[in-house]
Amino acid sequence: MPHQTPLIATIIGGIVLAFVLGAIANRLRVSPIVGYVLAGVVVGPHTPGFVADQALARELAEIGVILLMFGVGLHFSFKDLLSVRRIAVPGALAGISVGIVLGLVVSQLIGWSIGAGVVFGVSLSVASTVVLTRGLQERRELTSERGRIAVGWLVVEDLVMILALVLMPALAAIGGSPDASIADPTPGSSGTGSVLAALGITIGKVVGLIVAMLVIGRRIVPWALHHIAQSGSRELFRLAVLTIALGMAFGAAALFDVSFALGAFLAGMILSESELSQRAAEETLPLRDAFAVLFFVSVGMLIDPAIIVREPGPVVATVLIILFGKPLAAYLVARWFKHPPAMALKLAASLGQIGEFSFIFVGLAVALGVLPIDGRDYVLAGAILSILFNPLLYLGAGKLGVWLERRKAAASSTSMEESTAAPGLKPTALRDHAVVVGGGRVGRIIVDELGRQGAPFLVIDDSSSVVETLEARGVEVIAGNAVDADVLGAANVSQAKQIFVGIPNAFEAG
Repeated sequence: MPHQTPLIATIIGGIVLAFVLGAIANRLRVSPIVGYVLAGVVVGPHTPGFVADQALARELAEIGVILLMFGVGLHFSFKDLLSVRRIAVPGALAGISVGIVLGLVVSQLIGWSIGAGVVFGVSLSVASTVVLTRGLQERRELTSERGRIAVGWLVVEDLVMILALVLMPALAAIGGSPDASIADPTPGSSGTGSVLAALGITIGKVVGLIVAMLVIGRRIVPWALHHIAQSGSRELFRLAVLTIALGMAFGAAALFDVSFALGAFLAGMILSESELSQRAAEETLPLRDAFAVLFFVSVGMLIDPAIIVREPGPVVATVLIILFGKPLAAYLVARWFKHPPAMALKLAASLGQIGEFSFIFVGLAVALGVLPIDGRDYVLAGAILSILFNPLLYLGAGKLGVWLERRKAAASSTSMEESTAAPGLKPTALRDHAVVVGGGRVGRIIVDELGRQGAPFLVIDDSSSVVETLEARGVEVIAGNAVDADVLGAANVSQAKQIFVGIPNAFEAG
């Protein structure tokens, strides 16, 4: 019977086992994602017993990716994305560059070509969209500054990977790949010319997608959804939201050759400017979570556990690059932009994993003869292990960040002698005022309300971009971390009338 209904068997087998192992993982105080991935290993082709249909599992997982990224887009706007471009663009490029260098080092030790090393390094440099956004949602950090930076970082990485996927066949032809005929089918065409042509076409398609989303999507989609909502039918509204999410993601992939994830994210961003965005997010939540679980199950099905025992050296090197190489670059970039150590650590840790784009990339590289089959196996094993270990990495980064902030605060308080404020901070002259900790989305709402009331207030924030924005509006800002005694002294909290905390947790500023 099961072999006659592979779709039903795959869904039931994957979800039931994911539930059981996810519950066990949660009981052991480990992320349920670990259980979902292990469920995939159990129902995969490399372990005995029931084997789910890999092709069906991957397609079902794509629905989860679309709905997840659509939900992320609903919490974002183009303004939010542009606000983090200064760190997201150089940060993503720096992370990919470091990954390429480390990939080249490993490839030379193994005896691969330089081209294989570059491909290997790129595949280890792109974080999993699903893993990162799911983690941010679980920790309720998606709309925090760190969450916005991480998502912006992901968008840049996705765009770079799209270019890499398009250019790889042409580059394989130039490099004399055995499959050069596949890469460059035009007789007598120039390899360099094909690369430039492919690059130009890809950039044109991405620009066309953004223009189409802005011009058509902004006008038609919110209008149509508003009229459906006025009908009073909840079922029609839910179907309309699913149509927008799935239809626009599929259309973007079919017409503009971008990923489903990027198309769904942009669709969500367009709808985020509508007053119905919150309701749309609620309607897609149950389906999104169910299909997102199947994504992790499909990832687990890819790995052959035997490779960890058969070739431990390259696998360990791959995992170390993913967990520590790229995150180190992310940490240094965040510190360069003057973000506190604790925030930089958490941002770096959240990027310490790889996923769906890497699978597609190495699959194409192997098909074109650019990367040995062993390289694909190392990437798959590294991806699975990085997804398993990433929650622990993030937990460790969080604890280290808290310790660093407390140590910094203690050092500041003991060194403070004559003034309650540090020499670099200008103490406020306000008394009986309100202190707003955090100038993000929640903080801005509080600031607007205090401004309408005409109440005296100031804001504490450690983000240079937030400080500049608020100061341009004429708001008094103390630049620093609220756990720092010097900053609290400069804000004169001892004589403040009210304190508003506009951050997700006590150490969000760090």
